[in-house]
Amino acid sequence: MKIIHTILVTVVALSIFSLSSCTKDRMPSSNDVDNQLRAFMKSTAEDGRLDYYILADENDLPSIPQDPKNILTKEKVELGKLLFFDTGLAMDALYPSGLGTYSCASCHIPSAGFRPGRAQGIADGGLGYGVNGENRVKNRDYRGEELDAQGARPLTLVNVAYVTNTFWNGQFGATEVNEGTEDLWDLREDTHLNELGFEGIETQNMEGVKAHRISFEKELLDQLGYTELFDEAFSDFPVSERYGHLTGSLALSAYIRTILGNKAPLQEWLKGDDFAMSIEEKRGAVLFFGKARCNNCHYRPNLGSLEFHALGVNDMHQIPSFNTSEDDRRNLGRGGFTLNKADNYKFKVPGLYNLSDAPFFFHGSSARTLEEAVDYKINALSENVSIPQRLLSEKFLPLNLTEDERSDLILFLEKSLRDPDLIRYQPEEVLSGLCFPNNDLQSTIDLGCN
Repeated sequence: MKIIHTILVTVVALSIFSLSSCTKDRMPSSNDVDNQLRAFMKSTAEDGRLDYYILADENDLPSIPQDPKNILTKEKVELGKLLFFDTGLAMDALYPSGLGTYSCASCHIPSAGFRPGRAQGIADGGLGYGVNGENRVKNRDYRGEELDAQGARPLTLVNVAYVTNTFWNGQFGATEVNEGTEDLWDLREDTHLNELGFEGIETQNMEGVKAHRISFEKELLDQLGYTELFDEAFSDFPVSERYGHLTGSLALSAYIRTILGNKAPLQEWLKGDDFAMSIEEKRGAVLFFGKARCNNCHYRPNLGSLEFHALGVNDMHQIPSFNTSEDDRRNLGRGGFTLNKADNYKFKVPGLYNLSDAPFFFHGSSARTLEEAVDYKINALSENVSIPQRLLSEKFLPLNLTEDERSDLILFLEKSLRDPDLIRYQPEEVLSGLCFPNNDLQSTIDLGCN
């Protein structure tokens, strides 16, 4: 009997070992997936190093990519942070009811991933906020075409330090992809500032503060208490040039460059915390850098790039929206800037951090959930009647993903790339003492301002 018992125990043990071995073959361990992910990321990094994808620390200013013509300083960043949120600077509104009611943050809300909380952002001419900017509506004093509402969804400001040319068509910035386009810069009022030689975010802000009706007049800066901060941030500028749209734009740009999603789980994993992501998220990351081919276009540290691709998504005018139309130049993407028909409908590859903070995707907000956006990429079929399938990017091809793989990829995009603490980039108060990011009556109620 003892022999029989020993035989039975041995058989059971061998069976368990065999079963566990088979299970291990079918379900890789977390360590296996970690190793696979590290190998994929190293193979796709420009320098072959894993830390290529590690974002800079916002407090380590020298490590942040910056424009040589706008070196980051603590004083400049702190000034820009206040200017970005202060509704007291909204003094170029079209109507009295809009004065002092909006800010840069009206359309770049931290809790919404520094994007609008609604499909189309509205600054001047908007009323209300809701919980995350989703309830902003048109002020009845304004006609639709008078609103400061853009014909393409604003791109996120998270990790924009890694972007040298900004806007969906890349029109802003004198370097990188815009080298060789100098003959185009004077053709339009919104691109002639490229001649100053700055990179994208600096150039865009120089145009943007005027387009978005923000005032940096010396008298207003004195009144609100900003003059001393301009003196500290721009002591190298002559007094006659120290206050105004140029320096205000440079301060805004300095602050924006410090908005970095470096607390996202992928970042924590890259810095050594193997438990920062679940095994499902890691499998999604392996897909992102491997089978799903996302990294073919999203390969810079911000998981964006300076490539332009036609995906055939719908434009902003094809949903209920303001101040845009079928013939809006923005609908042409890169071609709207270069005037080259071969560039038509090609849009810049955006960064992917904090995508899940606001439920609208692509330049026309045509996808309303992350699942819809991923499914659109999986199917790779044009939805825009103006853009035939033959014009779509050669990199935009159907993906053969299983349901489990689809779920893992979505989980990676939703959770692993989400910095949960973007609110740290928001000041506790601004010098005007007004409510922010909006200061109209309904917004003050929604935001609980005194």
